[in-house]
Amino acid sequence: MTTADPKGHLLIVDDEEIALKNLQHVMIRDGYAVTATKSGARALVLLETQRFDVVLTDLRMEKVDGMEVLKRAHERLQDAEVILITGYATADSAVKAMKQGAFYYIAKPFRLDEVRKVVAEAMAKVRLRRENRALREQLDGYRGPVRIVTHDPVMLKLLELARQVAPTDCNVLITGESGTGKELFARYLHHHSGRRDGPYTGVNCGAFSEELLANELFGHEKGAFTGATTQKKGLIEAGVGGTLFLDEVTEMPPAMQVKLLRVLQEREVLRLGGTRPVKCDIRVIAASNRNIGEAVAAGAFRRDLYFRLNVVDLHIPPLAQRRDDIPLLAQYFLQKCAVRMNKDVARISAEAMARLMDYAFPGNVRELENIVERGAAVTGGDTIEVAHLPASLGEVSAVKKRHGRLPTLDEQEMDYIQRVLREVDGNQTTAAQVLGINRVSLWRKLKGRESDA
Repeated sequence: MTTADPKGHLLIVDDEEIALKNLQHVMIRDGYAVTATKSGARALVLLETQRFDVVLTDLRMEKVDGMEVLKRAHERLQDAEVILITGYATADSAVKAMKQGAFYYIAKPFRLDEVRKVVAEAMAKVRLRRENRALREQLDGYRGPVRIVTHDPVMLKLLELARQVAPTDCNVLITGESGTGKELFARYLHHHSGRRDGPYTGVNCGAFSEELLANELFGHEKGAFTGATTQKKGLIEAGVGGTLFLDEVTEMPPAMQVKLLRVLQEREVLRLGGTRPVKCDIRVIAASNRNIGEAVAAGAFRRDLYFRLNVVDLHIPPLAQRRDDIPLLAQYFLQKCAVRMNKDVARISAEAMARLMDYAFPGNVRELENIVERGAAVTGGDTIEVAHLPASLGEVSAVKKRHGRLPTLDEQEMDYIQRVLREVDGNQTTAAQVLGINRVSLWRKLKGRESDA
């Protein structure tokens, strides 16, 4: 047996010693790692203990024949192909071999060039199958089970806490700036809970008027209002057995807060226009980028609802406070983009990474992902260079002092909002999409700025 070789590992089984040695010599010369045996029984043992890419076996052998080797190879090796060789070729035996999953059927006497060609084709098929499976697994990793990429100590403690509380079914409040990954944590909690097979539903409480939000959450009875021609279940009722994620919960109108409190207390929902409440087994995870304590103190958010939601509080720090995660996240986003865009881009140059490390990231992780995605899209090679980063990146590449002092988070946030508005020519709808908030929230932030001025 030769040492392992990138071209693949080949098992050759033939009870004719001369044929076995000829095949072994040729295949080693072609660059394959080769294991050879004259015994079908020995081949079965090898299949139990070693990994092969292609099996080249004689069909007729004593005790254990090639069909048994073929069967065992398919049972033990996920991707391997099997090529059968026989000196007693018949149409029936060829058809039977192909039906059993043989890659090819070669009759003796064979030409070595023919065998070499068939083995090379089988190896290529095995490599392609593995590459496709790896690609699917990679995509599943991005789309399927929730993945939070970090090695920051604070974030790791948050993840540990999230894993501990996920199975308890208690309500969780997630706080943090826009773009830090609050919904990702909500999905993480759902995936690690006993409700993982139930529905996960997310709704942005600031994206609807009070009437529309009530209809979305609670549903309505037929005839509850003009145009209500049929009964409709709300997201709470439809999500029974699962998790309801309420993003920007502090934007919920006061009347809606009362209705949500009833749902949490009584575990039942009353449709608009209805008279009979419906039981609802649902877990609520809420999130806000505002200081909820201040909202409660200002009378904008009910204190009793706050305590109902805040059984466990997960506060996600901004990216600027966990800068060591920037290279890790950037590389993760780059791999994700490369798969989605079908590009070979795989690196971020040292200069570009230094620029990212020096940046304040007022838009947090969401902004980093957008920057990397842009770089992957515009580069023509396998590397994202400084030239592929947004030209405006240098504008806030470091936290700038104001009148000799460091700016507050609110000032940094407003600087970023104004920069985004300049980039989109003042279009507030587009700016809100870039910022990851709804237009009402953006309007309120700008209005608050005007009030402070």
